[in-house]
Amino acid sequence: MSEGTRNTRPFLGASGGGFGSASYRDGIGSPRYSGGVNTGILDEQVLSLVFRSINWDPQAVCTAASVSRRLRAVAERVLWRELCVSRAPRMVASLTAPGAGVAPTAPPGRVGGGWPALAKLLSFCCGAAVSAGVPVAVPGHLTRVSRFSKTSGRSFLARRCRGDLLYVSDPCEHAVAGPGDEDVGAYRGVFRWFMRSRTRACLLGRNAALDPRVRCPYCGARVWNMVAARLVPRSAWRRMGSREAGLEYYVCVSGHVHGSCWLAHLTSSEDGDSDDDGSGTGDDDDVAP
Repeated sequence: MSEGTRNTRPFLGASGGGFGSASYRDGIGSPRYSGGVNTGILDEQVLSLVFRSINWDPQAVCTAASVSRRLRAVAERVLWRELCVSRAPRMVASLTAPGAGVAPTAPPGRVGGGWPALAKLLSFCCGAAVSAGVPVAVPGHLTRVSRFSKTSGRSFLARRCRGDLLYVSDPCEHAVAGPGDEDVGAYRGVFRWFMRSRTRACLLGRNAALDPRVRCPYCGARVWNMVAARLVPRSAWRRMGSREAGLEYYVCVSGHVHGSCWLAHLTSSEDGDSDDDGSGTGDDDDVAP
């Protein structure tokens, strides 16, 4: 199990079986049923209104999902999806829309890896265990604001895979004792329709092996090491502002992306010359706190 995966446990809850434990106690707060319809605390509309009033705090949804199996089921069916739509409406609309040449055969309201995993990806930086062979310890943590961009995502696609749609976050910067004057940046992202993507087809065509040590910190699935598969374009290093040998890039079988890189500190002149063509365009989707 990777360090990134271990760092997610405070966010997921102690059970490790999703976003909360399955314990349930009858008594105060027990559901009532009338004609087969949930009422009281299990009413989905009531729960949605409650969590909307607190701006879909992911920790609050985790707590609710750990109260009982029924509440956990409601969270997995409704609450995590509503949290994602609230935080990144354009991104969710793009992820759930059928791509070119892709028949909309998946049930409506589904995303690769499930809504709980996407909600976690929007809200949680998984940190890093190592970066380019230099041991570091960057703990995972909830993020206040993260920007996910299609423009950044295109920089992570090999030339033959440019038809895929990938959202990638700006790197979450962490100060550590590293080589030179550099920090560790941890980033994350998600593919649309990864099962039918050109990136996956390239990985399979190259017989790329799944990494035996690393698991996806968002859904627990096995991952491909894109550096080992030689599918990292130079534009990815440039986009992250990292040296070429200082980037790690993983993609899981569900289409979640995570990785880390060494970030060189910008001078004042370099900072003012930023050419981020994603700013202020429809390609970006800001995630609210």
